Amino acid sequence: MLLSWNTTNQCNLYCDHCYRDAGARAVDELTTAEAGNLIDEAARSGFRIMIFSGGEPLLRPDLLDLIARAAARGLRPVLGSNGTLLTPTLARELKAAGARAVGISLDSCDPGCHDQLRRQEGAWQQAVAGMAACREAGLPFQLHTTVFDWNQDELEQLTDLAVELGAMAHHFFFLVPTGRAASIEAESLRAAEYEATLRRILLKQQQVAIELKPTCAPQFMRIAREMGIPVRYNRGCLAGIAYCIISPRGDVQPCAYLNLPVGNVREVPFSRLWQESPIFQRLRTENYSGACGRCGYKKICGGCRARAWYYHGDYMAAEPWCLYQSRQDNVTPGGHRAPPGA
Repeated sequence: MLLSWNTTNQCNLYCDHCYRDAGARAVDELTTAEAGNLIDEAARSGFRIMIFSGGEPLLRPDLLDLIARAAARGLRPVLGSNGTLLTPTLARELKAAGARAVGISLDSCDPGCHDQLRRQEGAWQQAVAGMAACREAGLPFQLHTTVFDWNQDELEQLTDLAVELGAMAHHFFFLVPTGRAASIEAESLRAAEYEATLRRILLKQQQVAIELKPTCAPQFMRIAREMGIPVRYNRGCLAGIAYCIISPRGDVQPCAYLNLPVGNVREVPFSRLWQESPIFQRLRTENYSGACGRCGYKKICGGCRARAWYYHGDYMAAEPWCLYQSRQDNVTPGGHRAPPGA
């Protein structure tokens, strides 16, 4: 199971697609003591991986101590970072503290496109330098790419770059319109592009030794089975089932893009929220409505619960951009009946 903690809302960048709307440090973020208790609760609840993200986690001054605590509790501490602040010294310190890997964002092979998205000139070069720092320190790293309509054609090229830079994996995050990303919803892929892009990623996986993993695109499980391509995962959407996220102030929600707090760790122990939250319990029933409820792949896919919430106002509703069910039901993606002969 995976637990992601947004360690701080503070960030040195102001990316267009940030789900947390990060920038300034939030008032009343979890203290070191509260964060330590959260780590203990995560280990007690059976979580195995703890993701330290943000904002930019490298801006949190007690980060190394908290990583060391997570490692001491038997968790696998990993980071999600924009990479611009990673120096050779810091990479060595992270590894010594017990960090097992760092995910670094890189959204284009064109530095100008990446920098424009991140709203900082030189961000691409700094991220690549951060990867080099990790490589030199012996700290494994992977590339994180958010998929838009404007960069979908260069994903394979980005994977080749990941291999060249020494990454252990390349993870693709399909845009979900949450936070600042709601203002660029039009740049997200629609059903046909979504399906085709997932197939391309799975085909590329057969050509490279590093792991390629689509995220927020649970249909990859169904597509992999259709293509006869083995994957090491058991399920697509893990929200509330084997994954959740905690905000800088301690609010717990099913995933980063499903902005539906179930409680706060300052008021209720995390272990209780994880076990007893009605929202988590409902997600675990897998009693989806509409096309997702009728789908034979629902046990391995689950549909994107965050997109269902954004487009339908119901996190148990059908995934709006699933080409498979739209073809099965003769309904166009988004929920409209297709015209005869479509």
